[in-house]
Amino acid sequence: MAEGHSPVLLVHGGAWAIPDDMAEAHVNGVRLALAAGWKVLERGGSSVDAVEAAIVVMEDDEAFDAGRGSFLTSDGRVQLDALLMDGATLRAGGVGCVERIRNPIRAARLVLDESPHVYLVAEGAERFAQEHGLPLCANEELVIEREVERLREVREQAAGRPPEFFAEHDTVGAVALDSRGKVAAATSTGGTLNKTPGRVGDSSLIGCGCYADNESAAVSTTGWGEPIMKLVLAKWAADRVQEGMAPEAAAGMAIERLETRLAGHGGIILLDARGRHGLAHNTPRMAWALKSAHGEWAGIKRPGP
Repeated sequence: MAEGHSPVLLVHGGAWAIPDDMAEAHVNGVRLALAAGWKVLERGGSSVDAVEAAIVVMEDDEAFDAGRGSFLTSDGRVQLDALLMDGATLRAGGVGCVERIRNPIRAARLVLDESPHVYLVAEGAERFAQEHGLPLCANEELVIEREVERLREVREQAAGRPPEFFAEHDTVGAVALDSRGKVAAATSTGGTLNKTPGRVGDSSLIGCGCYADNESAAVSTTGWGEPIMKLVLAKWAADRVQEGMAPEAAAGMAIERLETRLAGHGGIILLDARGRHGLAHNTPRMAWALKSAHGEWAGIKRPGP
């Protein structure tokens, strides 16, 4: 590992009422993602590369609402959003409403590296990714039977209910600090179950579901996207760190604000350039994993101490 700062990697696999029979799959998934990202960091790789590697693993894992196995739109398709942000340069790349990209975080990285723009959506994003060497797939390859059945059940049970009824949020995210003292953040999602086609949530929007700045913190959120967007929650939490608040306190305050201001629910992870981290949520459970020079931890975190 290169000399300098001591790397840190923190990942999440969504915050919601993760049932007991899915808990092990979530813990295993975040552990595998942590291992992939840590391989990058321990050989002196960048925080940007590390969060991308971690997210790819979770996009490939059908336990999560990202990549194959994501929640379906109201018309039965998968539409994916992702964002990757470099805290050293404030460069970012995002994609929204892509239907033919297995790993949208790869497409987001291409936007970051190869495009003068920050954000591309739908067919334009897919065409850009393909032109830069990322193969496309059929949308049917991203749909699994579990989600077909889940959509059917929700349609039968949720007539007339508000958006917060769809309370499953397996959005995935990662924040990293590399040996050069640079932070990065990434978030990827299939969005909300039974969402209107074309809906973009918080995950791929700068400052909402994802943000990174070496002068404050790297942040990834998960949860009910509309309240998170209205509060620009990731940037709000990063600003608290820049003002001098510890990341753990900023994380808790962000989730408290989400709940008290807009009755929102979700979770957040933060990491600053000093290696201090924070994690909070107001959902029954949140899947997470952390690795640093001090050790490795993973679990389904419950609210409170």
